This record gives sequence, C-alpha cells and structure tokens, in this order.
Amino acid sequence: MRQPSHLSGTLLAILLFASSAAMAQSKPLKVFILAGQSNMEGHAKIETFDYIGDDPATLPLLKQMRGTDGQPTVCDHVWISYFTGVGDSNGEGFGKLTAGYGSRQKPSETGGKIGPEFTFGLTLDRQFSEPVLIVKTAWGGKSLHTDFRPPSAGPYVLSDWQKENYPKQEGHGIPKDFEKWKTDKIQETGVYYRLMIEHVKRVLADPKRVCPAYDPAAGYEIAGFVWLQGWNDMVDSHAYPHPKQGQAAPRFASYSDCLSHFIRDVRRDLAAPNMPVVIGVMGVGGAKAGSDIVSFREAMAAPASLPEFQGNVVAVPTAPFWSEELGAIDDKHGKVRQMGYYLDSKHKDHANADGQMTDAEKREFLKKFEADLISPAEVALWKRGASNAGYHYLGCAKTFALMGQAFAEAHLAIMQPPKERVTEAALVFDRFQIVKLMNEKLTALRREMHHELTDK
Repeated sequence: MRQPSHLSGTLLAILLFASSAAMAQSKPLKVFILAGQSNMEGHAKIETFDYIGDDPATLPLLKQMRGTDGQPTVCDHVWISYFTGVGDSNGEGFGKLTAGYGSRQKPSETGGKIGPEFTFGLTLDRQFSEPVLIVKTAWGGKSLHTDFRPPSAGPYVLSDWQKENYPKQEGHGIPKDFEKWKTDKIQETGVYYRLMIEHVKRVLADPKRVCPAYDPAAGYEIAGFVWLQGWNDMVDSHAYPHPKQGQAAPRFASYSDCLSHFIRDVRRDLAAPNMPVVIGVMGVGGAKAGSDIVSFREAMAAPASLPEFQGNVVAVPTAPFWSEELGAIDDKHGKVRQMGYYLDSKHKDHANADGQMTDAEKREFLKKFEADLISPAEVALWKRGASNAGYHYLGCAKTFALMGQAFAEAHLAIMQPPKERVTEAALVFDRFQIVKLMNEKLTALRREMHHELTDK
C-alpha cells in the first residue's frame, strides 16, 4: 500500500514556489500626485457621461468608465486620497478610485463629478500589475503667483504696474489699504503649496491607511506628478500686466519662472529628484482661444523646454479636448447674458433704450431672444454634454476623460519601458496566475490523497 507521506513535502514545495514567485512579482506601490485649482478638482457631472459615447472615437473610453451594470467603474487596483475644501474647511476623501472624486462641497463625500483623476487612474490600472495610489490636492480659485508659490521663488514681488498704482490706493481692483494688503500677501503666500506637500507626506507616512494593497516590504515609488492650474493667474492683469509698447518680455514670463521653481521644489521636498512631471496646459476656449490665453499656454509649457527638465517634464496641451460644438453653444449663452445686460443698462442701441420695459417684459424678451438664437437640438446637446461654465471646460466629462487619459499616457511615455508594464500577452506569473496555479495543484493533491485514503 502506498503511503501519502510525500504529499506534505510536495505541498510545501508548491507553497514555497508560490511564495517566492509572489515575492519576485511584488513591486513598489506606484504613487502619482495630482495638484492644481478648480479644473484639477473637476466640474464634470457624471450625468454627462453619455455624451462621451456619441463619438465613436471615445466610445471605448466610456466603456472603461462604466461597468456592465451601467454604473461608474470602481478600480480594483487604484486607490485615491483627495485633499480639498472650501475656505478653511479642508479635509480628505479616500478609497478605491471611481467617479465622484471631482469637485466636492464636503471633502469626504462624493460630489457627483469627475476631474482628470478618473481616467488617469483607469489608464494606469490597465498598464501596471502593482497597485497605484493617487494623491490629489486641489482647491478652486488658487494662483501660482501667491497661493501655490514655491519656497525657492521667494516672496511675492509686485509687478511694475502694481508698484506704480497700488500706493495710490484708488482704482478698480486696487487695495484701499496697501499696507494691510502687503501684510495679508505675506501670510497668504505659499499656503497651498505647503498644504499640498504636507498632505502628500501624511499619506506616504502610512500608505496602507488609504491603500490596503500596499506592501511595506516592497515600499513605494513616487512615479509622477500632474499640474493642472492657471486660470487665476491668466486673468490677473495686475500681477501680469500687459507689456508696454517696446517691452520684449512675454506677459506671463514670471509664471514660467515660478512654475520652474515649483517643479524643483516639489522634487526636493518629496525627495524625488527625477520625478516625472506632466504640465496640463490650459485649453479653455479650444482652437478659438484669444491671444491672452494663447500667450498663457506658451508660458505654461515653457518649463518643459528647459535643458534641466529634458526627458522628465512634459507639457500636454488640453485645448484639443475642448468640445467645439458645446463651446459654440456657450458663446450663444454669452450673447443672451450680454443682451440681459443691455436691457438692464438701457443701452441706446438695443431694446429698452428708453427704460420703459418692466422686469416681466425684459424676461419675456430674453426668453424669445434665446429661443431664436439657440435651437431645441442645441438645448438638448448642451444638457447632454455640458454641466458648467467655460472656465471649467464646460463641465464636459468627455473633455476631462480625454485629459486624464492623456496625462497618464504622457507618464507612461516618460517611464522606463516594457519591463515596468504588463500586457495581456505577457508570460509572467502575476498574482492571479499564481493563485490559479496553486488552486490547480492543491486540487490535484486533494484528489490524490482521497484516492490513497480510499485505497487504505
């Protein structure tokens, strides 16, 4: 009669094999940091997802964003910590990545919106076998020149226009108390830079709190950083005055300089000297953007051309992801708002020049004006694809989805290729194959033991 004593040795060998294979497969947690202002927060409502599927080119992306049940995908191997807030009410929301980590009124509760983080994580999830952790810090209405100002950029420096006009303490947008303004500016400078760095360090001090799949033995790697910001700087004509005739320096040159300092400082403060950085170049207005926006885009992209940043800092234009058809409808909405202003101000070239229209008559006039200007089909298209204002990329999920995907692909292009990636055809023992092999072997052993005991 055969003795089953050899089975324990065989089982031990299989378990040792599986354990060593798993250890060989274990890789550091990939950490990506996302930072910026309101468009990094993200104002695209989930209700605009259907619009993504109207375009055959983006239908596959929508299928990644939704499960078979029609609900937003929940990533199995990507986690997120999101630090945000309104005013001084900052807080954290965290968990497995899914839709809802866009702009939030309460940091710990879903806002029903997405920013670029959703498809950024989805794209990375398809490429890596190791878990991914996204640390996102974003607040609406924040500038680089003050709020996110990095330490090495030094204190805020008044522009020549401010030096000339602020001491007068009179005029549109000019502080009435210049001395108080200077004191407040010192206190405000760099606050959100520090909040960003502090939160990233807090998360990385205990990654397992946010990402249960984190393996302390494998550690973590800060694999990339995305910067999506700019609106508050672009519209600040005091900090970035239009150059006087004969001045050669670009209007937004100081933004480029400050962003270069920002990249250096983040790398230094996070002890990641070669951390890849993707600059999301502001694309509001798309191809038809005005000269100020175009100039600002050039300033945002400029640091990527510096010799010191070659190979690991990339500027990704987001203008190609702007919805031109929704933008055209938004332009018409602007004309309606403008007409409302004309009526209220009794513009001499428009209705109500004599000021005799009642509020009810003005509302009725605007209603007809809008109906004549915007067709029912355009009304339906707007409702399907847009959910916010132009400065928030119209709150269009398609735009934010394409941005997030592009930011992830830019990081993948920067990274050391193939061995860090997993394809469907790769012949490796990933964690799923190991478990499958173990189960098959254990099943065979149980069967063999059953036969031997039966024979006995």
